This record gives sequence, C-alpha cells and structure tokens, in this order.
Amino acid sequence: MSRAQLALRVSDLEASITFYAKLFGTEPAKRREGYANFALAEPPLKLVLIEGEPGQATRLDHLGVEVGSTEQVTAATSRLKDAGLATFEENDTSCCYALQDKVWVHGPGQEPWEVYVVKADADTLGKSADPHATGDACCTSQPVEATAAAGCACGS
Repeated sequence: MSRAQLALRVSDLEASITFYAKLFGTEPAKRREGYANFALAEPPLKLVLIEGEPGQATRLDHLGVEVGSTEQVTAATSRLKDAGLATFEENDTSCCYALQDKVWVHGPGQEPWEVYVVKADADTLGKSADPHATGDACCTSQPVEATAAAGCACGS
C-alpha cells in the first residue's frame, strides 16, 4: 500500500469535514480534537485536516507518502540520501494521532514532505522531535540545511 498525503491547516474544522465528506462521499476515517483524516482508496489519498486559527485561510501544512512498513521508510531514506537530499528521520514518534516511523525532506520551495508508516493509533496530536522544527505544524520538520537555505525561521 502506498498513497499520497495532503495535510491542510483549516480555520473551521467542522465546515471542512462537512465539505470533504460531501466531496469524497465518505466520512473521516479518524476524528480527534482539532484533527480529522480521510483515508481514501479512490483516489489513493490521505487527506489530513488540522485545526488552525479562526478566520485564517486554509493553507498547506505538509505533504507525505504513506507506505505500508518501516522497511519501506528505511528504503526511502536510503534512496533520498543517495540522491543528495537532506533528511531528518523520526522513529516511534507520535504525530497526527498515530505512532509512526518517518523521514522528512523539503522540496525546492521549502515544502515539507514525509515518507511514513503508521504503526499504531496514538492519543496525542504530537509534534516533530526535530530540534530545528519551526512553526506550529503537527509534524513538520525543518532541517538545518533547509532553514539556512530559506533564510528565515518560518514554518510551513
């Protein structure tokens, strides 16, 4: 199993849940305080909604690729490092109400991407363990190289 993930920070979580339930014709797979996700088979997508500040426009929080095993995360980590990309690895981390292993990279526009596996459910939203993470994103990491390249300390 592999599917793309799109995580959005939304100002009105309930309105967003209602809209995306209508758009995709299904209810969220998981709902917690300030959080919901839709695990879609068609199109293969995990849409994550994270409650943001009231009145703010919806914005990208982070992107990802959900894979089926820790071995696939490890393989992706090796492939990304071999390609010369700066990576940040997190294992057994609580993020988005799930226990996960993951690796982070950033695109040329500093958009954060994670390749991750969900190992179990968790009771907390969580936050990146990366000491260089910035912003308020659920799990968004900002490696030292990416922060320096961006010339700022802004999160995504």
